[in-house]
Amino acid sequence: MSQFMTRENLQKWAPLLVLIALILFFSAANPNFLSVRNFARITMAATPALMISLGITFIIIMGSIDLSMEGAVAVCAVVFATLFLSLGGVLNSWAWVALPAALVVGSIFGLINGLVHVRLKIPSFMASLSMGFVGIGLSLLMTGGDRIRVEDPIFRSLLTERVLNFPLMVYFAGLALLVAWFIQSRTRIGRNFYAVGGGEELAHASGLNVNRVRVIGFMIAGVFYALGALFAVARIGIAETATGYNLMFISITSVVVGGTALWGGIGGVWNTLVGVLIVNVIANGMIVIGLPRYVQDGVLGVLVILAVYLSTDRKSLAFVK
Repeated sequence: MSQFMTRENLQKWAPLLVLIALILFFSAANPNFLSVRNFARITMAATPALMISLGITFIIIMGSIDLSMEGAVAVCAVVFATLFLSLGGVLNSWAWVALPAALVVGSIFGLINGLVHVRLKIPSFMASLSMGFVGIGLSLLMTGGDRIRVEDPIFRSLLTERVLNFPLMVYFAGLALLVAWFIQSRTRIGRNFYAVGGGEELAHASGLNVNRVRVIGFMIAGVFYALGALFAVARIGIAETATGYNLMFISITSVVVGGTALWGGIGGVWNTLVGVLIVNVIANGMIVIGLPRYVQDGVLGVLVILAVYLSTDRKSLAFVK
């Protein structure tokens, strides 16, 4: 028992322990929290944010940051909806082409994001923040400020059709999570992300093309942003400039609270899953017990501060590096 209760193990398992504690707390405060229906509601709300968070996880593992997700999601959502409707508006026609097209748009957005960062030697937070504004502006130009409604029953079945009381989109999100885990753990590029995050100079010295790795990371992130856009549109049936609203705060909060270190090399997609669940359990639980939204934001802010503090302390003591 004493071997498990080490500082390193406590820090490693802290996010999962926090998630369990939150579930127990909200269940004690309101027994309805534990219902299958409420858990389905939590996972449904978490699905778009999980996709965005998986994308940013790869970027943060490399020691970079990406603040473009709201613009990327807006562009992908609007391009998807526009193309979808122009090709018939139902999935059993040529409109299905809009699905892979959205993923391609996401990867191109990520490619440009990465190239601006590495070619122009602009810090990633500034390059990506600027690209986010470009994405918002581009989506506004395409829509003229209007909403694009996607009402195809087949596409909306991602939300409306349920298996074991959970919407189909939850299961597709689970598949995407497994793909992200495979990329992280079973591919060379996934290992290279950790190598870059663990020390860029050492990665350079070992012959790794760091700039290429970073650009590929931004492209992969862009694909997951596009998946988040598709799930967001399926969830509300609308594509607009505001589709990605507030996803930057939620996704980065989820990744950090889940235990992925901001300077890179530590963490992964399973940490992100726990972080996304923590954020959404807090949001749902506080609604269930009747607390206002500003209290939710305050609690999340405190969690971020604690998570960053613990991560910083872990780095300075070199437990993992």
